[in-house]
Amino acid sequence: MNNTLLLADDDPLLHRVVGFKLAQHGWQIVSAYDGAEALRLARELRPRLIILDGMMPVMDGFSTLRELRHDPTFETTPVLMLSARNREADVVGALDEGANDYLTKPFSPAELLARVARLVPEGAVA
Repeated sequence: MNNTLLLADDDPLLHRVVGFKLAQHGWQIVSAYDGAEALRLARELRPRLIILDGMMPVMDGFSTLRELRHDPTFETTPVLMLSARNREADVVGALDEGANDYLTKPFSPAELLARVARLVPEGAVA
């Protein structure tokens, strides 16, 4: 089973911390640091789960999400949006664009793991 998780965020520290925690739970982490790179890697690797930061250079996560959802390949791929934007309009907008969940920064690793488990209940190694 595919245990690839695409983590797209422009913060290297977040990649280290979140990537480490998710890897402990069986995920193979692939990192992208901007939306365009995330889109390219998603098309190339077809990850089982995508975590997108809302605010990244080159192409933001909201635009990346729109592009992914217009591609039939990713219609059912779970996408968890991360963002420091916590306004209701941002959260609702991301969910309307096709995000499966939205997590506001800062967040605890435990909350992230719980949301990942909800999006992929069978886990990384099923």
